[in-house]
Amino acid sequence: MIRHMSKTLPLFNKTELEHAAQLIRSQMLPTPQYVWPLINEAVGTEVWVKHENHTPTGAFKVRGGITFMDWLVREHPGVRGICTATRGNHGQSQARAATAAGLSAKVYVPHGNSKEKNAAMRAFGAELIEFGDDFDTARTEAMRVAEEEGLMIVPPFHRELVRGVATYAYELFTRVSDLETVYVPIGCGSGISGLITTRDALGLKTRIVGVVSDEAQTAKLSFDAGQLLETESADTFADGMAVRVPVAEAFEIYSKGAERIVTVTDDEVAEAMRLYFRSTHNIAEGAGAASLAALMQERDRMQGRKVAVILTGGNIDTDWYSKVLRGETP
Repeated sequence: MIRHMSKTLPLFNKTELEHAAQLIRSQMLPTPQYVWPLINEAVGTEVWVKHENHTPTGAFKVRGGITFMDWLVREHPGVRGICTATRGNHGQSQARAATAAGLSAKVYVPHGNSKEKNAAMRAFGAELIEFGDDFDTARTEAMRVAEEEGLMIVPPFHRELVRGVATYAYELFTRVSDLETVYVPIGCGSGISGLITTRDALGLKTRIVGVVSDEAQTAKLSFDAGQLLETESADTFADGMAVRVPVAEAFEIYSKGAERIVTVTDDEVAEAMRLYFRSTHNIAEGAGAASLAALMQERDRMQGRKVAVILTGGNIDTDWYSKVLRGETP
């Protein structure tokens, strides 16, 4: 069943998207999209890789920080600081943008979070607090503290976050024509929502395929059932997809605008990370390699089609990446 024509009102139109792209370009260069022959050979079709690992924070989330903070200081001039929860890339984005705007940034992460992502968030100016055993528990605490301390809560999904994130889709779609399918990982859903909304704003027919970990299937279960479904755990080393509780606003978009959602195992993700390194010498974190892992899984289905995968980030701890290169799965 083809489900890729969205029926919901768009988050933004083409003009608003173009304005966001201009704002993003004032702080960073567009990221490249390349075809790598060895990846084509491994998958058996033409594959464009969108390199969001080449941003100032090493991940696509930096874009949403730029647009969200621009909106925040204009619409809430008296705000003194923000509070948010993250597994790392969102937190780096918000800390970077808040610090540049002269605001404080309180960032919650679960216990056992990536040490190197934690260090990067602190370096970007975050006051980092560890709380709870997973992202969703940390998110609940961040919302409580923001209310208690009079800070602006930065949710995992917000129109201005998505408008910024969507600029990678705008760059991709305006530079590569006739893409049949794009694969993108799903955590809280800003990435896939940005792709769907941009595709619709540009009047394209490209199919969008979401990717989740088989250990964190909340988005797929919700998509298949047509209603929000939580999971009891989200135990995957691909922390960008380690979400138990679906975000309703994102679900409204991908439930109508995605072609399908597929699951990948941690072993498949690790193999995709190795393929990226062998073929391109780019580092991909777990969620960053999930799109390629899904395409490898569906290679027979995608023969002869022009596809793209979003390498959403390259922020993975050294110890874990060393294990992956040794043929192990963290």
